[in-house]
Amino acid sequence: MKKKIVLINLFMSVTVLFAMLFQTIHSYEHIYKQLTEQRCDHHYVDGQKQITHSHSADTNCHVCHFAFSTFIPNNFQALSFHKVNIETSYLFFYTRGASVFFKGSLFALRAPPATV
Repeated sequence: MKKKIVLINLFMSVTVLFAMLFQTIHSYEHIYKQLTEQRCDHHYVDGQKQITHSHSADTNCHVCHFAFSTFIPNNFQALSFHKVNIETSYLFFYTRGASVFFKGSLFALRAPPATV
């Protein structure tokens, strides 16, 4: 079991290392592309608009914009709890029924018997 955990940890660390190294190596690809590109000289004539071709630079490179982050999206709905108020009627006096005869011993009582 320990060998399996060690292998999983090694695999995960190599994966993270590869992701960071691949991004660095990929940036050299962009530099190489700029250095080997043919230089284009434009000859403009005054008073005429000439559109012969276009130069487009790929600025939206997904590999170059990759970054590790700790952001986890919030996909669950927030719960809101409401307190339920139940209105009760007020009692101004209490009545207590008195027992006339002894019904047996109550072991739950922890005081000496009292006479009413």
